[in-house]
Amino acid sequence: MLKNKKMVYFCQECGYESAKWMGQCPGCKAWNSFVEEPVSTGKKAAGGGKAVSREKSEPVILKDISLKEDERQTTKIGEFDRVLGGGIVPGSLVLVGGDPGIGKSTLLLQVCRNLAENGSSVLYISGEESLRQIKLRANRIGTFNENLQLLCETNLDTVREVMERKKPDVAIVDSIQTMFDEEIGSAPGSVSQVRESTNVLMQIAKGLGITIFIVGHVTKEGNVAGPRVLEHMVDTVLYFEGDRHASYRILRAVKNRFGSTNEIGVFEMQGTGLEEVSNPSEYLLEGRPENASGCVVACSMEGTRPILVEIQALVCESNFGIPRRTAVGTDFNRVNLLMAVLEKKVGLHLASSDAYVNIAGGMKMTEPAIDLGICLAIASSIKDIVIPDKLMAFGEIGLSGEVRAVSMAGQRVQEAKKLGFDTVILPEVCRNSVEKAVGVKLVYVRQIQDAIQYIWKKGKF
Repeated sequence: MLKNKKMVYFCQECGYESAKWMGQCPGCKAWNSFVEEPVSTGKKAAGGGKAVSREKSEPVILKDISLKEDERQTTKIGEFDRVLGGGIVPGSLVLVGGDPGIGKSTLLLQVCRNLAENGSSVLYISGEESLRQIKLRANRIGTFNENLQLLCETNLDTVREVMERKKPDVAIVDSIQTMFDEEIGSAPGSVSQVRESTNVLMQIAKGLGITIFIVGHVTKEGNVAGPRVLEHMVDTVLYFEGDRHASYRILRAVKNRFGSTNEIGVFEMQGTGLEEVSNPSEYLLEGRPENASGCVVACSMEGTRPILVEIQALVCESNFGIPRRTAVGTDFNRVNLLMAVLEKKVGLHLASSDAYVNIAGGMKMTEPAIDLGICLAIASSIKDIVIPDKLMAFGEIGLSGEVRAVSMAGQRVQEAKKLGFDTVILPEVCRNSVEKAVGVKLVYVRQIQDAIQYIWKKGKF
């Protein structure tokens, strides 16, 4: 082993450094998260990275800092700008993660195309694909002008030198797991390399005011590969979700220093790239079954956007001693809780029945506002009652069977009206916050029994 190298242990979750292996990390309390990595003992710039700017730093008075109205830069992709909080913030560091083949590189190349057309200089750095491979994908997306430049490189020193010389407005690094620093000594993609590479890119972004998008690989659990400290270092973390065999994709922000983390963007994969889905509710409700029991439409809020989804339930007698319960697209424990409420407060006999709950379209919804929809779907299935197609329901269910208030009830009703629904079941406590909608009947309920009795009267047996 070289004299200027030593072996240390890093926690893959939080980046805690130790001279010896430990079973539990003292920093984040994670078990068996330490890995051994070689590090350089040579002198480096403070902070573990290389200095980008050597100008003397002076503190600035907070009230003297001015914010321009045009601080954000639009990408002309409405769904992408929505998730970012209104557009790109100059000098920000954005991490984009997702499964292989989900469309991360395609989306970022479309962003590069729009930014280049706006006159911004863009540098696309690829460590995984050749120039010809990027050109083939670009031909499917459209035409590009001279403002977009490509660089195939994995050496971080070369990448830093090119960025300092070219000073682009926006840079794409695809991917962070392929970048390596010669002074680290470990293989690309290791904990040390990913951490130090991100640190250098962060200093470049903040020091030169360059917006940098980093593509990150994900593990089988769905988290970005490498130390968890990577997500703490960047300004924004975006996850690209969805089944790569399906046509739709969902872009979700799990961290955003410049906007809300509740917004989502919906895209559809086509031959020419990713297309925006401006009305995801209509898209998700396509192909609904007619005259089928156990199906009801509920409304969930993703940030400021109401999304209507179809909740399906199938309840049948169990052939085993222990009934089977399955939940796809929602919280499994929440479904068990709601079934206990239905058995105790409504009198439905579910203890000996198998129950399967599914949110059609592959969406994942955890907002409590879909509780009422889940309960109505289960009651519809066990009694074999067909709920009217033009009925929508939302509301949180408490352990006493009460239907509790939810936020933004008025926006949910307006979304139902826009999609042609004529009946909405909602909590009584939301009466004052909802304006009357022409052509929509509002059914206010206090208890879950009231909602179930309504569908028994209006449903088809």
